[in-house]
Amino acid sequence: MSERLLAARQLGDLSENAEYHIAKDDQAHLETRIKRLRERLRAAVVVEASADEKRLAFGRTAEVRDEDTGKLHTWTVVGRSEADVARGMLSAESPIASALLGRAPGETVDVQTPRGARRYRIERLVS
Repeated sequence: MSERLLAARQLGDLSENAEYHIAKDDQAHLETRIKRLRERLRAAVVVEASADEKRLAFGRTAEVRDEDTGKLHTWTVVGRSEADVARGMLSAESPIASALLGRAPGETVDVQTPRGARRYRIERLVS
């Protein structure tokens, strides 16, 4: 970022230098992002998932069947910043994870999703 600002400064009068103003705006956005990441890092808590637990808990992985479609999903319950449904990482704050947390294999839950009501059953806890 500093090299970009230096190059923009060398283009001439700063009051009319669009490159310089854009670089300064980008620097401000970057500083804001760094500040937010530092705050998240300070507030981060490491959670150890217990493999002895008989119910789905934060950090655990479960095989969950969508009873409407029969499709089997393998989901790990994670924090919001780690969530990536395509990789099987389900946010604990999501409607599905919220409904499944604390449930044991064999239990069924009804969940209101953006695509309508769904029924899920925990088949087994993986880890």
